[in-house]
Amino acid sequence: MTHADGRNMLTTAQAAARLGVKPETVYAYVSRGLLTSTRLPGVRGSVFDVDEVESLAGRDTARRTDIGAVERIRTQTTLIDDGHLYYRGQDAVELSSQTFEAVAHFVWTGELLDDVCFDSDSVVVQRCRDAIALLAPGCRSFDRIRIAVDIASTYRPMRFDTGAGSVVHEAGYLLATVAAALGSGSPELSVAESVWEAVKSDASDPGGLVVLQAALVLMADHGLAASTLGVRVAASTRANLYSIISAGLGCIDGPLHGSAADPVYRFLKTTIDDPISSLAAQLRSGERVPGFGHVVHIDRDPRAEELMRLLRDPAHGADSRVIAAADVVIEEVSNRFDTFPNSDFVLATFALAYGLRADTPETVFALARIVGWTAHALEEYDEAPLRFRVPGIYTGTRPGTY
Repeated sequence: MTHADGRNMLTTAQAAARLGVKPETVYAYVSRGLLTSTRLPGVRGSVFDVDEVESLAGRDTARRTDIGAVERIRTQTTLIDDGHLYYRGQDAVELSSQTFEAVAHFVWTGELLDDVCFDSDSVVVQRCRDAIALLAPGCRSFDRIRIAVDIASTYRPMRFDTGAGSVVHEAGYLLATVAAALGSGSPELSVAESVWEAVKSDASDPGGLVVLQAALVLMADHGLAASTLGVRVAASTRANLYSIISAGLGCIDGPLHGSAADPVYRFLKTTIDDPISSLAAQLRSGERVPGFGHVVHIDRDPRAEELMRLLRDPAHGADSRVIAAADVVIEEVSNRFDTFPNSDFVLATFALAYGLRADTPETVFALARIVGWTAHALEEYDEAPLRFRVPGIYTGTRPGTY
C-alpha cells in the first residue's frame, strides 16, 4: 500500500540502483508505461512505488543485480538524502534538541513523546559494574559495553519474546542499564547523564552534556551500515535483542567503523598548540588527514555540522583552544582537498574539548547505535526468517583435480 507520507516509495536514485540502470533509464520506463512516477509535497524529484519497482526488477526489461536479499531490505527508519539525515521522515538535526530517550522511542515506534524514561534495576547495574571491574585496566569501551550487555541479558528471562512491545521495553532497559554500568552515578540518571558521568573528568564543563545529548541522537542510526546489516542478519534468525546488539557491537569493533575516531583524536591532540605545523607534518608523512569525507555523504555531514555549531557556542564551555585548532584544520583541509569533516572528526573534537576519556567517541557511537539496531531488528522480525542466503562464488580447488 502506498502512503501519502511517502512510505513504501523510492526516489529515482533508489529505483535506479534497485533496477541496475541509470536514472535516465528509469524515466524511460515511465514513458513506456512500465513504471508510474509520483510527486510528493516537499520531496524533490519523482518517487516510485517500491512494489512496482520490485515487480519490474523481476522482468527481463530490467537488468537485475543478483546480490540476493541484502538488496531487498526495506526500512522506514532512516533516510539520507540531499545532505540531510532523517529518522522516520523527521530531520535528525531538529530532533537532536529532544532527549535521547524521546528520540529513541520515536525511532522505534513513530511516537514522539515528551516524558519518555528508561528504567534499570540497580542490582543488575551493580552486577555489570562488578564484572567490568574484573577487566584489564585501560580496556576499551567496547569491551566494557559488551560485558554489560551480556551480564544484563542473563537477568532477562523473557528476552526471547520478539514482539514489538517487548523489544521496545527491553531496548530501553538495556540502554539505561549499560549506560549506568559504565560509570558510578545513580542508576536513575538519564542515558546521557550516565554517559557523561562515565567519561568526564573533574575539570569537564557541564555544558558538554548538551553536546553529548545531541551527539547521542545524531549517531542513533545511519542507514544500512555494516553493523546494521549484521544486526538484521542476526534478527532474521530470530535471535533475541541482546544477542542482536552483541552482533552489532562485534561489527563496529574495528578501525574502519566504530573506532574510526581514534586516529582523529590522536591527530587533533597534536594540533592544539600549532595546528598548521601538525597538519604540515601529517601531510609530509604521506598519511591522509583522518576524519574527513564520507562514503555516503557527498558534500557535507549534517551530524558534524550541527555538533561543531554546538561546540563553537561559548555557552557550552568547550575549550576554545581545541575548537580554534579544529577550525583551522577544517578550513585548511576542506579548501585544499575539496572535502568536509565527518562525525568521527567532531566526536574526537568533542572529547578533547571537554577533557573526556579518549575512547569517548566509541562509547557514544556504540550506545547511540543501539537505538538504530533495535529499530532495524523490529523491522526484520516482520520479514520472512532466514532470508539472508547470499550465494558465494567458489574459487578453490575443483573436485577431481587430484
